[in-house]
Amino acid sequence: MGVSDPRLSPDGRRVAFVVSRVDLEGNRYRRSVWLAATDGSAAPFPLTSGEHGDGQPAWSPDGSRLAFTRSRDGKHSLHVMPVGGPGEVITVCERPEAVEEPEWSPDGAGIAFASRERTGRYSDGDDDRARPPRLIDRLVSRLDGEGWIVDRPRGVFVVPADASAPPTLVAGGAWDHNGFAWAPDGLTLAVTAATGEHDAALLDDVHIVAADGTGERRTLTDRGLSHAHPSFSPDGTRIATLTDDVRLVPSNGQVAVLDVATGEQRILTAGLDRQCAPHPGARSPLWDGERLLFATEDRGDVHVHRIAADGTGEVELLVGSTRVVSAYDKVGDTLAFVASTPTALPEVFVRYGDGTERQLTTLGAAFQAAVPAAALEHFTVPSPAGDGDVDAWVVRPLGVAEGDSVPVLLSIHGGPMAQYGNSWFDEFQLWAGAGYAVVYCNPHGSTGRTEAWLRSIRSPEAAEVPGTGWGGIDADDVLAVLDAALAREPSFDPDRVGVLGGSYGGFLTSWLIGHTDRFAAACSERAVNNLESEEWSSDVAGTFRHELGVSHLERPEVYRRVSPITYVRDIHTPVLILHSEEDLRCHPEQADQLHLALRMLGRPVEYWRFPEENHGLSRGGSPRHRVQRAEIILDWFGRHLGGRRPEITWDHPSRRS
Repeated sequence: MGVSDPRLSPDGRRVAFVVSRVDLEGNRYRRSVWLAATDGSAAPFPLTSGEHGDGQPAWSPDGSRLAFTRSRDGKHSLHVMPVGGPGEVITVCERPEAVEEPEWSPDGAGIAFASRERTGRYSDGDDDRARPPRLIDRLVSRLDGEGWIVDRPRGVFVVPADASAPPTLVAGGAWDHNGFAWAPDGLTLAVTAATGEHDAALLDDVHIVAADGTGERRTLTDRGLSHAHPSFSPDGTRIATLTDDVRLVPSNGQVAVLDVATGEQRILTAGLDRQCAPHPGARSPLWDGERLLFATEDRGDVHVHRIAADGTGEVELLVGSTRVVSAYDKVGDTLAFVASTPTALPEVFVRYGDGTERQLTTLGAAFQAAVPAAALEHFTVPSPAGDGDVDAWVVRPLGVAEGDSVPVLLSIHGGPMAQYGNSWFDEFQLWAGAGYAVVYCNPHGSTGRTEAWLRSIRSPEAAEVPGTGWGGIDADDVLAVLDAALAREPSFDPDRVGVLGGSYGGFLTSWLIGHTDRFAAACSERAVNNLESEEWSSDVAGTFRHELGVSHLERPEVYRRVSPITYVRDIHTPVLILHSEEDLRCHPEQADQLHLALRMLGRPVEYWRFPEENHGLSRGGSPRHRVQRAEIILDWFGRHLGGRRPEITWDHPSRRS
């Protein structure tokens, strides 16, 4: 089971949250909305059946009703249910596109939500062959997991909470709206969206729109920084947002406050020098009187902090410890949050005004009793760059007799602007259960550290903040961590080491095996293998010029130099390639290039493509495909490293031999 999205009632006495479970037989995920008393006086219980995709709970201002969204058989809807009183569930609206982020108006009469608005080319029904062609007039015209968005932009709607009228589009147009918030007077909303200069700047500004959909929008920001997740101050004079400097990528997200009257902007968290927009899990800065709550990534942890909205005073740590807080909410002195550790699944907790904590749920207890977690250890390794230590971890294998040599898997995270966290990761536990020691780290280029650390892998040719480039100090860090782990543990077999990773982790996997033969096998998943073609084939085409610091049009040789495909003749390591057929972030052509070259060179390679899946297969793909993916990986490394191989029941070639 998974737990997410805690939302406190206005009096702070109850918390609604979402519980997800896997239906392997039905090959789907089921979600339900649950409720718990924050004082622990009663056991948590489900409010909805969990037969469908229920989620995103939102309390009415008086706490008597709860809005939630539902997805069922490709249909999407918004509902309101009474809580603690008589009444029936009301279907507020139904839409052909997902209903997201419901938020009640201050008077409780309406609910705002985000949803995609299909343009006129969809008027001919569901037959794409009968529709006119799409006009592609921007760089970002589609998104991984969403498909084409150029003809179905995301807008903001308001609908009466009693379902007395259909939704009104209050913030629409050609560009996606990626966040909104009600003003306290209920007359306007703050929204974030790009404008027609989107191709050049790739950023969202903050706009004010009327809640009834009339009048013109007023733009508050000046296109200097990109803004997301707005929230109004209680008095309506300020808006807090998360900001990102897209002019110099990568950069740490920051908390900013805007003056509604003048648009004047103040960045509050620059001195913290940490990522204040964790991915996933970022939410709007949460007003707590004259202070703001926000989350930060810090060397594998995700914590909740608080800072004065005027920028004075020190940053206060509210929820710390060795763990990852993935969601939170606060009302009065009660803070509800979802957190996990490397050996414990996510659960709901509350922190009271006196600083004490209580765990409200134990939904993962039965699983963890049946499947004990493998132990792990955190250690640090001096970076070869000489500018600090690399955070690293090792998960020790289960079922290995003392004195036996142990095969090792070196895992590399995606991003590169991401971090391995101190949270539950099912794959590491799965691999440890198959007899592998798992080594992983957060090299240069990862979040959770300073902006200088994050930007250190920009191209050496970048005009601003040049670095080593991809495959530079990041690769050195990863190999240094592996060497340190092997030196620390004599039982770890240096001749039976495999390397694997997805997305950027797949890039670095492909890169490493093109520069060393030390690995016995590799798995390159949803990888970037050619940076030059990635810049034109990805759903975020045109953005790598900001990340590398140079354009492929002016300096194509820079992109080729840091592309693993350039060094494919030097790859002799057996390679497993995994890719999804609907991956828009790293197009399947990235896998095709590597596979074709290795086959032509007569090198050992195995290539699996997953139909009807996108870039997020390992996290949100269909349950059956996720099981098959795990079996393919374990079977591959079992053949090459000697770990335990799974009993495969589907038509895998190993069953035919």
